[in-house]
Amino acid sequence: MAVESVAEQYVELLARAGVRRIYGVVGDSLNPVVDAVRRHDALDWIQVRHEEVAAFAAGAEAQLTGTLAACAGSCGPGNLHLINGLFDAHRSMAPVLALAAQIPSGEIGTSYFQETHPDRLFEECSHYSEQISSPRQMPRVVQTAIQHAVGRRGVSVVALPGDVAAKDSPGDGVQLTMPLDRPAIRPADEELTRLTEMVDDAEKITVFCGRGVAGAHAEVMAFAEKVKAPVGHALRGKEHIQYDNPYDVGMSGLLGYGAAYEAMHECDLLLLLGTDFPYTDFLPRHVRTVQIDVQPERLGRRTQLDFAVWGDVRETLRCLTPAVRDKPSRRFLDRMLHRHAHALEGAVSAYTSRVDHHTPIHPEYVASVLDEEAADDAVFTVDTGMCCVWAARYLTPNGRRRILGSFVHGSMANALPQAIGAQFLDRSRQVVSLSGDGGFSMLMGDFLTLVHHNLPVKVVVFNNSSLGMVDLEMMVDGLPPHGTDYPPTDFAAIATAAGARGIRVEKPTQVREALREAFAHDGPALVDVVTDPNALALPPKITTEQVTGFALSASRTVLAGGVGRMIDLARANLRNIPRP
Repeated sequence: MAVESVAEQYVELLARAGVRRIYGVVGDSLNPVVDAVRRHDALDWIQVRHEEVAAFAAGAEAQLTGTLAACAGSCGPGNLHLINGLFDAHRSMAPVLALAAQIPSGEIGTSYFQETHPDRLFEECSHYSEQISSPRQMPRVVQTAIQHAVGRRGVSVVALPGDVAAKDSPGDGVQLTMPLDRPAIRPADEELTRLTEMVDDAEKITVFCGRGVAGAHAEVMAFAEKVKAPVGHALRGKEHIQYDNPYDVGMSGLLGYGAAYEAMHECDLLLLLGTDFPYTDFLPRHVRTVQIDVQPERLGRRTQLDFAVWGDVRETLRCLTPAVRDKPSRRFLDRMLHRHAHALEGAVSAYTSRVDHHTPIHPEYVASVLDEEAADDAVFTVDTGMCCVWAARYLTPNGRRRILGSFVHGSMANALPQAIGAQFLDRSRQVVSLSGDGGFSMLMGDFLTLVHHNLPVKVVVFNNSSLGMVDLEMMVDGLPPHGTDYPPTDFAAIATAAGARGIRVEKPTQVREALREAFAHDGPALVDVVTDPNALALPPKITTEQVTGFALSASRTVLAGGVGRMIDLARANLRNIPRP
């Protein structure tokens, strides 16, 4: 029987952990691993153009499945390119195992060609980062890395010199002990008793949801119904809580809309459910606040808490809801629902008024049509910047759609790489990348990856020849935008030259047909929409300092932006308010 190499053992461990793809760029220090993948039936090597894309793609796959995904980079500059995507995956709690190939083991510490120390470099963006210096460390180091990534939800990094990877592995084969299901974490009885008393004592309760409410939609709705609470959300909570929600009052934060901000500030008790919402200026300072989170390190790090509850949202609410008393009055809830609908009514005209004649095209209009034409189970990946605004306000969740972005790390150029990972999971599922022209051009080389693998990703480029969000940030500071403009670029022509379907859109009347054509195309397609660079978005609450900043910068017209089909939900919720 042939002796197994360290590289073969590594690949077998990944396969047993459920990994089916390794995203990366080949290099000599990775040769033993790449060859082991070539000979393994269960794994594929996914060649990309840039290692940052490999990490983003693996992170997207892990976010969609909740299971381990993998990427790899060759020694020195190769694995250094992984770091931005790994930061995003780690901060998004995506279980990713990254292989950082290393220079020959005998040369480490001598300033050898391409020498870096990945086991140190990746410490800040991982739960575990170690180097394998001898075959005897396999498979325990890799098993430990997998357990850290899956158990703690984040990144693990294994540094492996190419010469060690090529050596024979000792032992009797691969062993892997790994938990398959995460346990439910329930608060102690004493904590539940105190939480019940706080809920019963409050007259006006607001619930604010983050990503931690995933899988707990029914439990949140049942609690909100019993205590008559308006339900707001952060951006990462949108896809999990906004649909089928008669208590919805919108989103707070820099991209927010509706009455979420008011509901959080005018209540007696605010419940923060599974959210690590970072913008403290939007959180109330004089409202009793309870935070429930499965990650104890997050409790109280954004705002002063009156009570911190360690537990996952679903299990905690399952225990809490039966224990609290029904609240008979809907006065606060109904007032917030009316205010929410009124706020959306005032904003909706920004994208519906004379859009058929407005050129350059309103980006709000493009997003609203995209929302209508996309599949009910589409996966949307969203670039950081103004694309986040359009996604937050126009993409309608329904419990089947998914929305991914660099919502915590805030990196540019994430949408296309994340779309690659999402599409490899399921080639039959519609995957749409909402890309800004700045973000798309930053990692545009990996559009060739779509063509190379014939991935049917649909890229919609909001092409305003500028960094729109940076324009807004400069204006808030009272500065005229500078260094944010790009020369006009025909991205559709570039896509066509690359072998994909490229469609250029310059008139509003062309938007719907262009999207339909792209969605019907059997392969990668890019819709290049020339949009208005003057279309910027205002947050739901503006400070005096921000107003002053806008007044000092008169070079842009600032539009509040619409809210798409969410106005229909708000109107429906008003119609459903019980009448006396």
